Amino acid sequence: MSTSSLRLGVNIDHVATIRNARGGQHPDPVRAAEMAAKAGADGITAHLREDRRHISDGDIDRLMGAITLPLNLEMAATDEMLAIALRHRPHACCLVPERREELTTEGGLDAAAQHNHLAPYVGQLVDAGIRVSLFVNPDRIQLAVAKAMGAQVVELHTGAFCDAVNEGRAEDAASELERLRIASREGREMGLEMHAGHGITFESVGPVASIPEFVELNIGHFLIGEAIFGGLDSTIRRMRALMDQARSSSTQIA
Repeated sequence: MSTSSLRLGVNIDHVATIRNARGGQHPDPVRAAEMAAKAGADGITAHLREDRRHISDGDIDRLMGAITLPLNLEMAATDEMLAIALRHRPHACCLVPERREELTTEGGLDAAAQHNHLAPYVGQLVDAGIRVSLFVNPDRIQLAVAKAMGAQVVELHTGAFCDAVNEGRAEDAASELERLRIASREGREMGLEMHAGHGITFESVGPVASIPEFVELNIGHFLIGEAIFGGLDSTIRRMRALMDQARSSSTQIA
């Protein structure tokens, strides 16, 4: 891990999206995971969706056998996904909302409203020795419920902030960034390990990475898309450098 103590998790889902568009075995998400490790990633994230639109069961099988980095398995809270997670026992599982008609994860889990449904899944994963994360919006109630369920980690949804940056809405970006800052502090005070992810680009990573409570950023779609123009290795290395620069600068200011 970088001396910045800010880990980079690389999500390889959309390597599989490209592969599945044509069928066959190319490009191989496992190869992408191996390249990400060499380029400076600290972990690999893969979302095994119920509809298998990108990552497949076979990809998870091969990732577990091929990579030495920790695997973070994103999953819906269903009996099928629980059985898969308990069979493979990845380093971590991140419970995420999932709707078949969505193009990507559109927001965080409503952990408060779904407490009775989510809590048994969290408990079984924790009992199996798997580190459990909930993907939630930056909201104190969601953090408190995640903690009460027994989750060790919360990943804050950064989509609203990143969208505001991308669209040039400066006031909205500042407001959303403050929400992330407040929630990250509140979560850390509750004893949660704080992660962040969704929609992060070269332009938006700096402010997120400078929040000292975050220990991991998970980034996928942008890295895979940008790799078309600059290559996966150099794209990950640039993101890693921007993260380190932002964390170093924030530490010096503090």
